[in-house]
Amino acid sequence: MGQGRGESGSEQSSEHDLQVATAALLLEIAKIDDEFSGDERVEIIKVLKEHFEISEDEVGKILETSQKEINNQLDLYYFTKQINDQFDIDDKIKIIEMVWRVIYTDQHLNGHEDFLVHRFARLLHLDHDKLIDAKLRIKKEMKL
Repeated sequence: MGQGRGESGSEQSSEHDLQVATAALLLEIAKIDDEFSGDERVEIIKVLKEHFEISEDEVGKILETSQKEINNQLDLYYFTKQINDQFDIDDKIKIIEMVWRVIYTDQHLNGHEDFLVHRFARLLHLDHDKLIDAKLRIKKEMKL
């Protein structure tokens, strides 16, 4: 999914917008408990690099842009709309899996994180079963 594979300018821009939107969701979940740890940042970088097949430098730029966008946006609808407009159900499930990975970086789910991940699922039009299936897959993968 990374840039630089002969994509046109609009495809690259669209891909970049999706990367920024995805990063914004991950940043929001990491910060919801007022404890944005270094481990959470490392996990966000890792999942973005893997999912979008981009370099760490590119991830840094995306995270910077995402934070600016978060500061300028009133709610998460802006980001989830971009994802809904361009991602299919499988991609949205992968995003929710990334969210669960960030949540469980500290091996704990608090009430704020639980509320927000459910909100993400609703905004991404994912039913509760898909949300819980993703959670269970990630918990098993992380051996929790």
